[in-house]
Amino acid sequence: MAGFFSGAGMRICDALLPRLVSDFGITAGVAGRVVISFSVAYGLMQLVFGPLGDRFGKARMVLIAVMGCAVGAGLCGAATDFDVLVVMRVLWGMAAAGVIPLSMAWIGDAVAYDQRQATLARMLTGTISGMMAGQLAGGLFAESAAGWRGAFFMISAGYAVVGVAMLLWLRDAPAAASAGPTRIAFVSQLRSVLRMPWSRYVLIAVGLEGIFLLGPLAYLPSYLHLRFGIAISTAAALIALYAVGGLLYAILARHIVHRFGERRMVLWGGVMIGAGFIGWLVSPLYMLAGPIALLVGFGTYLFHNTLQTHATQMAPEARGTAVSVFAFCLFVGQAIGVSIAGYSFDQWGYVAMLVVPAVALPAIGWWFARALGKRK
Repeated sequence: MAGFFSGAGMRICDALLPRLVSDFGITAGVAGRVVISFSVAYGLMQLVFGPLGDRFGKARMVLIAVMGCAVGAGLCGAATDFDVLVVMRVLWGMAAAGVIPLSMAWIGDAVAYDQRQATLARMLTGTISGMMAGQLAGGLFAESAAGWRGAFFMISAGYAVVGVAMLLWLRDAPAAASAGPTRIAFVSQLRSVLRMPWSRYVLIAVGLEGIFLLGPLAYLPSYLHLRFGIAISTAAALIALYAVGGLLYAILARHIVHRFGERRMVLWGGVMIGAGFIGWLVSPLYMLAGPIALLVGFGTYLFHNTLQTHATQMAPEARGTAVSVFAFCLFVGQAIGVSIAGYSFDQWGYVAMLVVPAVALPAIGWWFARALGKRK
């Protein structure tokens, strides 16, 4: 449930960008700051939440993060102007940093490696469902009287309910709050992650994924709205099928891992994502954007879930820190990617924004698959 609302918070603003443009009289690139600010704060706070989770208990820190998200989302809904909204998104992103990565690290503590990818995929069902719901809700609220304020207040209420549920769970199972604590100093924790050569491969790969995949994704509803003249809610619904592709992967993950192995998963994941971006560019019908999004979502999680699984094993003695550094690289990459995509969208239109990922992502998948082969 925490993963669901955290996923929704990540994607809720994608479809709200056109509404922010009209309400505040700004360009799409400027409106993208609500995505960039969240991503930067999310990434930087990983360096705080990871060590805190290792020291004080991962589940306990997830609870604190969820409660912080409820406050941050509520403050976003109450923002008086665009600059205040950006600042409140920073606070929301800071709190959100402690939800998904520490949940993954908690799974890493509790589940053996040969079962971990399938278990993480089950966790992904909540997160991906939230991303899909966030895309859809953003589109619906963008065209309703409640607007972006209603969207943020709704998510705030959801976080609050989940926070109360988690508090009751931890009260009944207090041992879960302190599972896997460590007293290793932060610098030692970080060093134990970065000194491993394989860790650097994983962190570089996920950073590039953030730049070339998550950055352009933020502008896809706006792209469809502009190119085909369809309602933003329709555009958001089509792109939300990206999450359905992720859910399909989560359902089939155990069989896919067993049958194909990690190398082919990351290789074909990159190819599928690249083909999807080309499809969005050349498609003559807006309706095809939905099936393409499903393909891209499936390919994304072939690639990303493999990276996640390796992230949980980079430094088992400081797993919270390791997974948080992984998320730091992903969301700093996303912030860079959103900035580049927004500038490209404003200055040159959508062609470059779609062509560059179409070339880069298959290349990244090939590079990481090759590195996996050498490592094995």
